[in-house]
Amino acid sequence: MRIPDDSGLGTRAIHAGQQPDPTTGAIMTPIYQTSTYVQDGPGGHKGFEYSRTQNPTRQALEGNIAGLERGKHGLCFASGCAATSAIVMCLDHGDHIVCSDDMYGGTFRLFTKVFARHGFQFSFVDMRDPKNVESALTDKTKLVWAETPTNPMMKLVDIEAVCDAAKKKGVPVAVDNTFATPALQSPLALGADLVVHSTTKYLGGHSDVVGGAIVTNHDEWQQRIHFVQNSSGGTPGPFDCFLTMRGIKTLHVRMDRHCDNAQAIAEQLAAHDQVEKVYYPGLESHPQYALAQKQMKKPGGMISFVVKGGLDKATRLLKATRIFACAESLGGVESLIEHPAIMTHASVPPENRKALGIDDGLIRLSVGIEDLADLQADLKQALAA
Repeated sequence: MRIPDDSGLGTRAIHAGQQPDPTTGAIMTPIYQTSTYVQDGPGGHKGFEYSRTQNPTRQALEGNIAGLERGKHGLCFASGCAATSAIVMCLDHGDHIVCSDDMYGGTFRLFTKVFARHGFQFSFVDMRDPKNVESALTDKTKLVWAETPTNPMMKLVDIEAVCDAAKKKGVPVAVDNTFATPALQSPLALGADLVVHSTTKYLGGHSDVVGGAIVTNHDEWQQRIHFVQNSSGGTPGPFDCFLTMRGIKTLHVRMDRHCDNAQAIAEQLAAHDQVEKVYYPGLESHPQYALAQKQMKKPGGMISFVVKGGLDKATRLLKATRIFACAESLGGVESLIEHPAIMTHASVPPENRKALGIDDGLIRLSVGIEDLADLQADLKQALAA
């Protein structure tokens, strides 16, 4: 089943990379729960040798995610951190990477506590101004790592401008598109060389599977990453791939509801007398509102806000919600609430958190797809508590 190249996102989410099972005609890709494949003789295989190297269920997911991003190659991993690691492992000892100063705490920990010990160098810059990226580039820079919107301060990176700045020096750009998803933002079309996802989040969408993915249009990058993928073995199992594909089929309808709910809740919070500040790209008060309108189809389902009263008030609020569950992660159908300084970004040093604005009163919401009135009522009563 080949869908037209100009198919819309919903059609690609449901059909890209997938074919009916040739044996039975099953419309859903089977879970090929096997470690190895019988060969007719030495080297006489049917395209599959060993499931760390390739698996038909994983292959379908890789084609599906590549189709979502309108990319040529997709590669899937056991987690978003495994996908990130694979990209860095394609580089060499002593190479320099320019990164967003505000990023997922797990990525920051991986870069500074793991790869820095092995000779990689990192510069963390505020990418809201592309000139900061240009100034940070050196003759040792081999990658720019951008995250947009950032986690948790909801900064936006002008992908096209950053790619232009990097490519003047011949430096490739990787964009973490986890928050926006292919439903809202297309980094490859804006000049990025690599797109990275934690598929655990919106792509899987149901908080029941962990995974990661990379998409690229470059054959050389695909070959390098696949070599690392096979050699290091950080691949997802076939059942995890099946669950992620199942989740992706509703990505487009879920993202519409996530965004609509988040917009209304951001406006509710902005008008509340117990809220000091709201960070959401869909509010005109966001300093990069114009870029959000240009670069994103909708502002997303993530909101950060500062509650008056610091840690005490924030803790009471997190304990008082009834529908918003206090938990790490994001992007599932259910609404989540968390405290970045204590939870997702505890690995970021206090002085870094302070410089970024991740203070004791900052709260992050992953707005789910429940009934809006119920979510609004939950936050209203929790803020009153």
